[in-house]
Amino acid sequence: MSTEQREKARVLRELHRPGEPLVLANVWDALSARVVAATGARALATASAGVSWALGSADGEAADRDAVLAQTALIVRAAGPLPVSADLEGGFAGTAEGVGGTITALLATGAAGVNLEDGLPAAEGVGVRPLAEAAGRIAAAREAAGAAGVPLFVNGRTDVFLRQVGEPEGRLDEAVTRLRAYVEAGADGVFVPGVADPAVIAALVEAVPAPLNVLAGPGSPSVPELAALGVARVSLGPGPAKAAYAAVRRAAEEVHARGTYTALDGGLTYPELQGLYVRP
Repeated sequence: MSTEQREKARVLRELHRPGEPLVLANVWDALSARVVAATGARALATASAGVSWALGSADGEAADRDAVLAQTALIVRAAGPLPVSADLEGGFAGTAEGVGGTITALLATGAAGVNLEDGLPAAEGVGVRPLAEAAGRIAAAREAAGAAGVPLFVNGRTDVFLRQVGEPEGRLDEAVTRLRAYVEAGADGVFVPGVADPAVIAALVEAVPAPLNVLAGPGSPSVPELAALGVARVSLGPGPAKAAYAAVRRAAEEVHARGTYTALDGGLTYPELQGLYVRP
């Protein structure tokens, strides 16, 4: 692996600062990557849902692994000097050994980080993997990155809150137990989508010895509020993709129903988008 990739991984690691969070407006293709990069982003991250939809598949590890990795490679190239973290869901593999193989293939794209979740693939159910199995998959990712000589930032995600696993009163303790195990297995950071309560977020920051990533959107605390709670990473997940597709639907509904085009007002211009690829 290249010195440049190792440096990007180092930079990505340093950007995770509790109280000064890395903000990620997640991308799904090369052009969304260039659009976000041009806004002053310090790093980029993919969202599995956006990537899967762009590839013609449902989210939940329904996409072809190699197609996802090829899309990731395009995004890494479009990102230029910015480090890219790839959301690879559960690792697109049935075993920890298979996850290690996926990480080795990911490193060939030039990525600097990865998200690995404990949620089951859509075809297998709505719950989460047994703790030992999930931790073993994190360990396999860490081992594969170490073998390649890349300090890949491994973000260990639990879906306990997102999938509403167990009784509500037990979810915080279950999430903490899982996240601590993922850190022990080699995760550099932890990700808990599905939480917006400041008290729960503060408890996670306090209980888990790793930078905390939360998923933000309407109804979530603001970035400054999350920073004050000690959060180290704020992701928008599939939010930007959903907003983009909503704009497409509004324009299509308007032209089909009324024959007018006002929904296109405010769109980026052709020269703006073309200029992200062709420089004078």
